[in-house]
Amino acid sequence: MIASLPMYDRPENRAAHNAFWTAFRDTLGYGPATLERAIAYDATWAHPDLLLGQICNLPYRSAFKDRLVRIACGDHQLPDTPAGYYHSVFVVRAQDADRGLAPACLGRFAYNDALSQSGWGAPLARITEQGLQFHSTLQTGAHVESMRAIVENRADLAAIDAVTWDMLCKWEPAAKDLRVIGRTGLSPSMTFVTTKHHDPAQLRTALDAAITALSPQNRDDMRLYGLKTLPDQAYDIPLAPAPTRPLQLAKN
Repeated sequence: MIASLPMYDRPENRAAHNAFWTAFRDTLGYGPATLERAIAYDATWAHPDLLLGQICNLPYRSAFKDRLVRIACGDHQLPDTPAGYYHSVFVVRAQDADRGLAPACLGRFAYNDALSQSGWGAPLARITEQGLQFHSTLQTGAHVESMRAIVENRADLAAIDAVTWDMLCKWEPAAKDLRVIGRTGLSPSMTFVTTKHHDPAQLRTALDAAITALSPQNRDDMRLYGLKTLPDQAYDIPLAPAPTRPLQLAKN
């Protein structure tokens, strides 16, 4: 049995995640002693006895909707965003902020992963709505690496999960050299999931208790303030096509 909450687990808020897990397990009455951090996040989704996991809605929709059971979405209290949803922000170098989104799309778009709703699916949908397209793309492997790629002039534009952006504005030096020039549409936020072997109602009760038990500082560090159960149709979002015109990631 494993539990993994990889999507917002960083060194700066690791203590908050640990406190959250302890409160969750104490309420539930069973579970692994610690959160799993050695297994790759996408491998945890396929683990046969995942007690508690966290998944982005694009990989859920594309590969895991028949394999995992949704428990609830996190309420991150993002501005102008309903509970259970999130969005991404488009960022560029500070000196390029006045140019706007359309000129930025003519540059190099950095994305973390083609199966990321926040980094690829949502931004692609937004620029397509506006009749734009990405001139070229660069896969970086992580939101923070996309931000660094812009600062280091290896890319010109990225879309960062708004929860991650809020965290990295506090903890990542590259953020001070970037500016937000727009945002994507709404999508279901990171979703707590389990396998079909476990009772989602019981797990939701434990999640509620764990959030309530968090100190205000830990709640802010996790940017987690509650839960929201979304209907099935909230996930009825077309799958994004794979990136085209990719560039090789090369550090200076």
